[in-house]
Amino acid sequence: MKSILFLCTGNSCRSQMAHGFANSLLGDEFRSYSAGIESHGLNPNAVQVMQEVGVDISNHQSQTLNEFDDCEFDYVVAVCEHAATNCPTFPAKTNVIMRQFDDPPKLAQSASSPEEALNYYRDVRDEIKHWITSLPAQFNKESLC
Repeated sequence: MKSILFLCTGNSCRSQMAHGFANSLLGDEFRSYSAGIESHGLNPNAVQVMQEVGVDISNHQSQTLNEFDDCEFDYVVAVCEHAATNCPTFPAKTNVIMRQFDDPPKLAQSASSPEEALNYYRDVRDEIKHWITSLPAQFNKESLC
């Protein structure tokens, strides 16, 4: 079984959503994990919007990359610019993919209501889900960077 690590700045939102969708939708094909350059704790709005689509990430832990020092991954996906620019070097066999998603907490700062704020999380959640469903086909291509 292939392994995939979703990497973000704080492992609180985008990487957690990607991890949850990968477990839910691709669990028969991949062992998935998530980590951050730092640990910011699990974002409650991310938990809520994932629960709305039947994916429970409430038991996930916000972890840092150094907690996986002894692990080797087939794929590492950096889901934000900060993680992409601060991505450490991985063994040559690891395929590193940069796939950035907007930051829901940052987008939600301009919201005029809690519901509008959640809509930003939902939009990013749906974008991540769509991308996760395409991963097996992408991984089968030879042109990974």
